[in-house]
Amino acid sequence: MIEVETQLARVLAETRPLSSETVPLSAAHGRVIAETVTSRYALPPWTNSAMDGYAVRSADVATASTDVPVTLEVVADLPAGASADPALSPGQAARIMTGAPVPADADAIVPVEATDGGERRVSVTAPAAAGAHIRSAGEDRQPGDALVSAGARAGAEVLSALASAGYGTIAVARRPRLAVIATGSELVAPGEPLDRGQIPDSNSLLISSLAVEHGAALVDVVRVSDDVDDLDAALRRLSDRCDVIVLTGGVSMGAYDPVKELLSPGGQVRFEKVAMQPGKPQGFGRLGEPWVGTGTPGPLVFGLPGNPVSAWVSFLVFVRPCLRALQAASLVEDPRLSARAETGWRTPPGRRQYLPARIRLTDAGVLVAPAAARGSGSHLVGSLADANGYAIVDASVERVHEGDTVQVVPLVSDVGARL
Repeated sequence: MIEVETQLARVLAETRPLSSETVPLSAAHGRVIAETVTSRYALPPWTNSAMDGYAVRSADVATASTDVPVTLEVVADLPAGASADPALSPGQAARIMTGAPVPADADAIVPVEATDGGERRVSVTAPAAAGAHIRSAGEDRQPGDALVSAGARAGAEVLSALASAGYGTIAVARRPRLAVIATGSELVAPGEPLDRGQIPDSNSLLISSLAVEHGAALVDVVRVSDDVDDLDAALRRLSDRCDVIVLTGGVSMGAYDPVKELLSPGGQVRFEKVAMQPGKPQGFGRLGEPWVGTGTPGPLVFGLPGNPVSAWVSFLVFVRPCLRALQAASLVEDPRLSARAETGWRTPPGRRQYLPARIRLTDAGVLVAPAAARGSGSHLVGSLADANGYAIVDASVERVHEGDTVQVVPLVSDVGARL
């Protein structure tokens, strides 16, 4: 058997970043930024008010109090979006709304709560020091300052920053074109009645949904029997339309495993036993002749096990990093967190365990327990509905005991969002 790191290194060594394309910000959510972006504008673009109130000269209100208020003449009204810059002489003020540019002659904002709200004359009942409630132009970013690094994912916060900095479009990595082929004569479409020996095809939905979640553009989802000719026809139809093809099933030692039978002879896809549980049988390579022309780089091909939990783990450990690397994402592998086991569970001898888990963030720290009551099992697909991450247990660990520290990977980047 080979180590997980060896198999992942093979995958990433064969993965080359895709080209970029420019899209409107409205279409960029979830995409990977293709180049470092600098701010076109100062942020904020002008010195503006942080409060609804009155723009004043701080010296005019230095002595203001509830007992001895200061009365000022209101000479202008400045709503948000106003472009006027009214002159303010000593003893004068401008009523101003949040976000409106501050007059050049003013150096402080008196909140409306510290006034009587007057429109022609205003009574101020509290002092305001120079700079009070004023947002200075460029205090967040100056024009030319770095805003977003290449490889960052365009979440809502990044898109907001880009829009504020003057961008309407942005260069992003092209989405990897991906197809899923689920193999197995026992598979039937979800929702269809089952005859003896048949099972619903959950892998197609599982892998295609995960792929879309991680930035892929789904080309097709295909279900084929254990007939090699069926698989061959599917590959011929998809090979020139995809960057990645993910197959599930048919990669083990069974007598009817079409993936190995079809793809092993040419050596284009290597099949390995990886020291992990679940997910020991793995296939990976790049499709070549006869499915693509001479000199034409074919799509990357993953052969994942057919058991649903094995397919889930295999996608997260091998396919997910590949999709991120194709998009030149700065984060290829998810960071691990330390967690304390809420209960004990068994581990496989000699193999690293990837256990679907329920991870919780508590006052006592991060806690983890198996998602399935029966612990680990490649067939326990129902338990995936309760998993919000997975635990990683080193091959040298004979058993996890309650209270032990283990490594976990949440399925979301913000631990507090779902834990």
